[in-house]
Amino acid sequence: MIEQPYVYRHRELVEPDWRRLPGWSGITAEEWASAQWQRAHCVKNIRQLRQLIGDGLDERFYADLERDQAERATMSMLVPPQMVNTMVPHLSPADPGFTEAFYSDPVRRYMIPVFSDRRSDWPSHPEASRDSLHEAEMWAVEGLTHRYPTKVLAELLPTCPQYCGHCTRMDLVGNPTPLIDKHKFAMARDDRLGAMLDYLRRSPGVRDVVVSGGDVANLPWPRLESFVTDLLAIDNVRDIRLATKALIGLPQYWLTDEVRAGMERLAALARQRDVSIAIHTHANSAQSVTPIVARAAKAMLETGIRDVRNQGVLLRGTNDRTEQLLDLCFALLDDAKIMPYYFYMCDMIPNAEHWRLSLAETQRLQHDIMGYLPGFATPRFICDVPYVGKRWVHQVARYDQELGISYWTKNYRTGVELDDAFALEREYEYYDPIHLLPEAGQEYWRSRITTPVAVGAAG
Repeated sequence: MIEQPYVYRHRELVEPDWRRLPGWSGITAEEWASAQWQRAHCVKNIRQLRQLIGDGLDERFYADLERDQAERATMSMLVPPQMVNTMVPHLSPADPGFTEAFYSDPVRRYMIPVFSDRRSDWPSHPEASRDSLHEAEMWAVEGLTHRYPTKVLAELLPTCPQYCGHCTRMDLVGNPTPLIDKHKFAMARDDRLGAMLDYLRRSPGVRDVVVSGGDVANLPWPRLESFVTDLLAIDNVRDIRLATKALIGLPQYWLTDEVRAGMERLAALARQRDVSIAIHTHANSAQSVTPIVARAAKAMLETGIRDVRNQGVLLRGTNDRTEQLLDLCFALLDDAKIMPYYFYMCDMIPNAEHWRLSLAETQRLQHDIMGYLPGFATPRFICDVPYVGKRWVHQVARYDQELGISYWTKNYRTGVELDDAFALEREYEYYDPIHLLPEAGQEYWRSRITTPVAVGAAG
């Protein structure tokens, strides 16, 4: 019998042994389970990474990372122990080949990018920009993006418990890097959150609020619970989604007594009002889905919320193969009870070309995962088109694969086009990575710019 292209095997989740890393050799299970310990021992710089891993990682890696931090990084370094521990989970630094395995690790590639990962020819696309989705242009009030007719995004704060290198909000989120001086909110936090609530009370056409940032896990729980409680008092709000990478990167937080009790209160109030609350998280690799992640996700479902869903990002070297994506989806679905929901194409931010896939590659991946997962748990692959929004990758109107330009249409006006009579007739462009184009396409782009866009020049 000829084997199927992908063969399903249920794989038990495994928590890697953090004690294999020299800096954590004496850490107890009780310490590891503490959210406070996890936050206090995040890896924030090269010195701390060296103290953790030591000489088992070649000096060339540290030099590679140092150069990236100085010349290419759009996000500052912040990696929780939970995430570090899922990198090269089956090797210790004393094992032969650890450095090469660390270089090729799918989680490392987006959490701790190095200079040699990046493209040297086109590190950035000429059309890349710091706020690639123009979210700030669509702020109804500061931090509240009103892009879709019935939905808003509430950015409550500009920090996360972990910083992913490919962050679409690199313009605002995190600490400044040598390359990027981050934009800052002008209003005080409580004033901003109050203005958001006032806007929603005046906007009966909005029914769906994504509560994000940054990451809601970085907002003190009483303040987050107060904000969501106020949302639940607004008649037109029917869906609330809490966005948090921390369910994957800091699951210990979602297992704390304070958060579990608070989520139970919010879920009970939501049921009274017939409103759905869900948690949206962000896992890109199956090896990030461990037993403690599954415990945290199930703990949230036990509070009575509607669902826990995953929104991954397609990243070359992390999950750009069919088996990687299906392994991740089954790990989420089987043992963590997290619904595979979306996989986004990586946004066109500066210095992201080494991560990004072409539209054609993404369409093939969508095709190749079909038929293996239940229909309700088959994720949609999404192109988030500037000035348009989320589009399934097969919804493209036209696609010039030689120039790497896809053209998209939409059926609603965004917040900046309410008076634009032609917004629904116009085509909007999205761009493939230039290094994937045939020579004629690459020459087209070379002819449009004297020097390939260097680090941070876009936007």
